[in-house]
Amino acid sequence: MPIFGNQDVHKKEVIARGPEPAAAGKAIILLHGRGASARDILTLGNYLDVEGYTLWAPEATNHTWYPYSFLALPEQNEPWLTSALDLIAELVGDLNAAGLESNQIYFAGFSQGACLTLEFVARNARHWGGIAAFTGGLIGDRIYQERYKGHFASTPIYIGTSDPDPHVPVSRVYETAHLLRKMGADVTQEIFPGLGHTISDKEIERANTLIFRT
Repeated sequence: MPIFGNQDVHKKEVIARGPEPAAAGKAIILLHGRGASARDILTLGNYLDVEGYTLWAPEATNHTWYPYSFLALPEQNEPWLTSALDLIAELVGDLNAAGLESNQIYFAGFSQGACLTLEFVARNARHWGGIAAFTGGLIGDRIYQERYKGHFASTPIYIGTSDPDPHVPVSRVYETAHLLRKMGADVTQEIFPGLGHTISDKEIERANTLIFRT
């Protein structure tokens, strides 16, 4: 388990690609999985239809956003989880300061990064540009509905996953999609039998069709 000396676990280390936010008019925040890096997840931009977007990929300290399973008791993943959520909020604030509205900001993540993506947007529901979560669900030993506030105003959200997946139970994907719909999101969930813990071409195509080509 990673060891840190203070509450500010994740530093603001971001790899950027594409035009400046004000010139782009759209930005996507890409969140990597456990053991991966910002550089790894940035390559996802080669497959998503985000040409002309600003791409920002922050990197987790020691390549993990939080140390335990996303299904652990929330306090077990502190202060890492709160630090990660605060970092995303800071990046959103930077994009807002550069002139982008929330509906011009998009998110995509894989595995641990997908869980973190969904957790952040559910805690900060508003009209985002769109969200693609490849193998993820809301974080916690159970879903703590009191943490989630706001309304998505029909924000498109795509969640794709395998059945089974070694890290993300399909039951949590269903629970997550149900809650996000109740909060006003336009959710598409797809379960692929035996896909494995990866991102498939079909998932990429669906995310592009539902979110990035609109």
